[in-house]
Amino acid sequence: MSMSWLTSPLSIVIIVSLVIGLLMVVLFGYTSDQKAIGIAKDQLKAHLLAVRLYRDQIPVVMGSYGKILRGTGRYLKLAFKPLLYVIIPITLLMVQIDRYLGQTPLPENTPFLLTVHMTANDAMNDVTLELPPEITMTAPPVHIPASNDIVWRLVGSKEGKYEVKISSAGQTAEKAVCVGTDLPRISTIRLRGQFWERMFSSAEPALPENSPIESISINYPDRDIQVAGYGMNWIWLFFILSMVAGFIFKELLGIQI
Repeated sequence: MSMSWLTSPLSIVIIVSLVIGLLMVVLFGYTSDQKAIGIAKDQLKAHLLAVRLYRDQIPVVMGSYGKILRGTGRYLKLAFKPLLYVIIPITLLMVQIDRYLGQTPLPENTPFLLTVHMTANDAMNDVTLELPPEITMTAPPVHIPASNDIVWRLVGSKEGKYEVKISSAGQTAEKAVCVGTDLPRISTIRLRGQFWERMFSSAEPALPENSPIESISINYPDRDIQVAGYGMNWIWLFFILSMVAGFIFKELLGIQI
């Protein structure tokens, strides 16, 4: 097995899905009351069986439905805390993985757009852009007063990670630009403030609070992972594979979920 296959996006998703599937099951098993969950599930099965066996006896069926609702609530209560222990770290992990697998770097010699969003319309007049030698401007900037945006069309001529500098009102802000075919850590946008949005959508430090620049973004291409000839977002593939792996490990380890 070649190392290139091991570092391909598809193989990374498969390996991560298997590991996360196992960790989900083990973590759920250690943080849950396995005996109580087993009893709750057995009671639900018994009430469901009663509905099928006594479907001609309306009072029995209605009573069983009431017990099913109460049993479901009891089961959800038992499973809620362990699910929090599982979901929160996995969500944070997926955010980090998405930095590498969510988008592809910009292809060499292919135009892309750099958009700068300003705090006010009058701040758009003195904005300048400084580029490294490997990145060139292919058209004059376009000002969009309605949204306080300035858009540059650029192109990268060589694979690598570069910094472009945007200056306004005596302040300078940088934005990382990734060009090539590798698996770099990609940040599609750099933001000012907006802590929660930055946590989930940006991999760069916040812009200064007093900066007239509110955001700097690049239109990186979305990555599709090919599976049997079909392109698929890595998150969907991860969700499917990790769920399948979780059910398999659940049976192998005898853990109640």
